Amino acid sequence: MGWAVCAGVAEDPDLELAAAVDPSHAGEEVGGLTVAADLDALGEGGVEVAVDFTRPDAVVDNVRFLLESGIHAVVGTTGIGPEEQELIRGWAEGGSANAIVAPNFSVGAVLSQQLAEQAAPHFPAAEVIELHHDQKLDAPSGTAAATARRIAAARGEAWKGPGDESVPGVRGGEVDGVRVHSIRLPGLVAHQEIIFGGRGQTLSIRHDSTDRSSFIPGVLLAVKTVATRPGLTVGLEPLLGL
Repeated sequence: MGWAVCAGVAEDPDLELAAAVDPSHAGEEVGGLTVAADLDALGEGGVEVAVDFTRPDAVVDNVRFLLESGIHAVVGTTGIGPEEQELIRGWAEGGSANAIVAPNFSVGAVLSQQLAEQAAPHFPAAEVIELHHDQKLDAPSGTAAATARRIAAARGEAWKGPGDESVPGVRGGEVDGVRVHSIRLPGLVAHQEIIFGGRGQTLSIRHDSTDRSSFIPGVLLAVKTVATRPGLTVGLEPLLGL
């Protein structure tokens, strides 16, 4: 995603790629720049907005560095839960830099979550299946976790399906009482299916990102608007008027 974001920024006439940071690829070239090894390169490059697609174990420290350095943060790294969001909110409020944290920057994925939230009150049961490439470090995905929480908050009553397992873990995990199943395979990019069940019927809402370019329009929208949104903004929905 880092390489894709750099390419998207470099190709946008309204933006300038000012720095790129990745300790694993330091010294390589991207968008006419040499990739740096540490975050100090952002200040040296005069960066106004930084985009973070890193790792769950690094992202919170990265965002704190950005906000305390007066650099707006656009965060697509998954693994940021409510507790981490509150930390980021505290750092952003009253400061000179803002943050946008989104579990998914694909417009289609965001719309599928909206549709799931609308459907949730009308079906007693729902489960989420998310499928990603085998290099994804966290499970479930941030999108799946956020989707499950929204379903749980929107439906009238919690639903408890059968929990007996002849093979441990085969029924998946639970996020706020909603079963979530994570699949990791080479050849996948990012995919999610939400299946609702009711008496005599089912409803499936599925979104597929077949290429990482699907996330770039949402990322660029966040980059261009983060300076106008004080504090912390969670999700792409507010930027899309949803």
